[in-house]
Amino acid sequence: MLVTCRLVQGIAVGGEWGGAALMAMEHASTERRGLMASFANMGGPAGAVLATAVFAAFSALPEDEFMAWGWRVPFLLSLLLMAVGLFIRMKVTESPVFAEAQRRAEEETARSEPAKQEAPLLTVLRRYRKNILLSCLGGCAALVLQSLLATFMLTYATGVGFERSTVLLAQTVSSALHIFTIPAFAMLSDRVGRRPVMIAGALVTAAAAYPLFALVNSGSVALLFAAYIIGNPILQASMYGPMAAFVSEMFGTRARYTGASLGYQLASTLGAGTAPLIASSLLAGARAAAPTRARSAST
Repeated sequence: MLVTCRLVQGIAVGGEWGGAALMAMEHASTERRGLMASFANMGGPAGAVLATAVFAAFSALPEDEFMAWGWRVPFLLSLLLMAVGLFIRMKVTESPVFAEAQRRAEEETARSEPAKQEAPLLTVLRRYRKNILLSCLGGCAALVLQSLLATFMLTYATGVGFERSTVLLAQTVSSALHIFTIPAFAMLSDRVGRRPVMIAGALVTAAAAYPLFALVNSGSVALLFAAYIIGNPILQASMYGPMAAFVSEMFGTRARYTGASLGYQLASTLGAGTAPLIASSLLAGARAAAPTRARSAST
């Protein structure tokens, strides 16, 4: 049941992320598009912090009460968020950019014979194949790092001796800072461009990979927190902050919703979906090879 719910949630996010990013971006002025679009990406760390805080509050109940009913309350409270989402959905108006595109299309139709409307997905696949590939590859680095820090690093850090609660606290602190650094890097991309910020973030992330693992391997709690704070609110945010506007601006107005959603979700599948599996496989291989190397050294 849990896996099924997660699949449904994934399908919903696949459709809603693009709409949220576009509505925020297209309501903004040109010079603030990166900042406004980044609010959709802020939802991830904000939700993580909120969920952790609510669950921690109910975890303070006596164990019997928590197991009997306390753990259910945080799930029921999510109905409040659903109500907020429905309210926004019912009240929000179309963006000026889309309204103008729709007006032009209606004028063109009035002047000529009505043309058969093509499905947006077909339009994107026929006209924007290169853009889909670029948006997918451009978003992979940010989502790979996000996935490694959120899932793989928990297993890795506990494997080198840290308590699970300590690692989760480090994740929560970094997520709280992440809420503010995502729009900060998005604002920077409004000034200097999306690509320079994202490329710089990707290059620094590649160079910092070994040092970050060295910080975790140190066994120091302070250095563990430093690894998460460098990895999430700084390195990941430098690529993730401008990403919503970067992906969205690759497509024309009439195909933007479908194109942006498709590019982002392909990046998520290719990057975030495979990264923990590859990392776990590499780690298992390294651990299996360690005894062999030790025996060779002793002989």
